[in-house]
Amino acid sequence: MKLGIVGLPNVGKSTLFNAITKAGAEAANYPFCTIEPNVGVVTVPDERVTKLSEIYNSKKTIYTTIEFCDIAGLVKGASKGEGLGNKFLGHIREVEAIVHVVRCFEDENVVHVDGRIDPASDIETINMELILADMEVLERRIAKATKMLKGDKSLQKEIDLLNRINEHLGEGKVARMMELDEDEAAFVKSLDLLTYKPVIYAANVSEDDAADDAEENEYVKAVRDIADAEGSQVVIISAQVEAELAELDDEERNMFLEEMGISESGLDKLIKSSYALLDLISFITTGEDETRAWTIKRGTLAPQAAGKIHTDFEKGFIRAETIAYDKLMEAGGKISAAKEHGWLRSEGKEYEVKDGDICHFLFNV
Repeated sequence: MKLGIVGLPNVGKSTLFNAITKAGAEAANYPFCTIEPNVGVVTVPDERVTKLSEIYNSKKTIYTTIEFCDIAGLVKGASKGEGLGNKFLGHIREVEAIVHVVRCFEDENVVHVDGRIDPASDIETINMELILADMEVLERRIAKATKMLKGDKSLQKEIDLLNRINEHLGEGKVARMMELDEDEAAFVKSLDLLTYKPVIYAANVSEDDAADDAEENEYVKAVRDIADAEGSQVVIISAQVEAELAELDDEERNMFLEEMGISESGLDKLIKSSYALLDLISFITTGEDETRAWTIKRGTLAPQAAGKIHTDFEKGFIRAETIAYDKLMEAGGKISAAKEHGWLRSEGKEYEVKDGDICHFLFNV
């Protein structure tokens, strides 16, 4: 999973990226400090994997990961190449979802590119540039399809939909706000429009507002109103707090969070939100050699889940022996005890793998 961190210059993008990936991207108080996207890979913490690895004395423990990409700060006119616009737009096309960092803190020592703190205006600036870039893509696609229409009348339906999307964008609305049926949604997804990508708004608050009651922050409320209108998610985060957490070991980290009145770190919130946003779950394979988490889309059938491990597993799939993690723990971590209770199941090709399933796949190639 690859997430792109975007936002106007000086909203805390690189500070946040450094903190959550400990990758050491340069963070400075001037625009365009980030030119090439910095990439950092973050391990997704999973207590289930840790526990199973201990039970089975696994030689290897492998957690699933998320790739974060810190993309250059965007300014008005980026769709026309202002600032580092064209580079920004190229890099953002490569990610599955966008983490849009929005400044929700006052600090006279950190300049704002527009000279004032206004989350709604900041979001509108970025959305408008993405809309303009998408409209360029659509206009080229419409021109090409119209040319081909003489020889293929079936393209009329596609042209009508392309025009409908273009009109929607022309009203200043992002593509993800459109009402589409299943076939239309699949087509729009294939266009790889920037404004159709799912978004998590990261409301970057000051250290003083980082506690769990930050909902009272007026700037955060403005971000939430926009997110609710377009069906996006909001995570309240303090890049400054995350930077401090990154320097601590686990025990100190937990004490620090408790003292601050924060129930979980911004990184943990981001991970949960990104999984929910992209409708992802994890299943686990475990044994003496290795305990490992595998990320799949919710609703994935057993053969395709097996194929995540190796294509041969999918080709020659026979069945999946599976047990829910909670049930295995109830059986004291012993498969034999789980069998006696009837909790170890044998599932066929139509079985939808569930979050936390521990799977053993039988196959024959």
